[in-house]
Amino acid sequence: MMIARANEVQAEPVPGVILKTLFPFHALEGGKARFGMVTIPPGGRIPVTGLAPHDEDEYSILVKGSMVTTIGEREYRLQAGDATLIPAGEAHAVHNDGDEECVLVWALVKRT
Repeated sequence: MMIARANEVQAEPVPGVILKTLFPFHALEGGKARFGMVTIPPGGRIPVTGLAPHDEDEYSILVKGSMVTTIGEREYRLQAGDATLIPAGEAHAVHNDGDEECVLVWALVKRT
């Protein structure tokens, strides 16, 4: 077993948010995965502009706050407790348009 303490993990240099990879990519049977969390302050956005895809499927759950996820031309309102699956290659962004910080827990999974 491995334990990662979020308060002891150094944040990655992503402007305007606190992004932490709690478990970096490691091999799984048939692929690889990494796991982390991001804290997005009011007005924060990832990426800062535009939309961005991943090479991996992205699974996430919003554990605090409310935000908008944009996928292509569509926007989706997410509330704490909502989970998403964004398939690999699908360009997307998240934006905290509320007045409290959002905390999103995510996993990126790449199948080989």
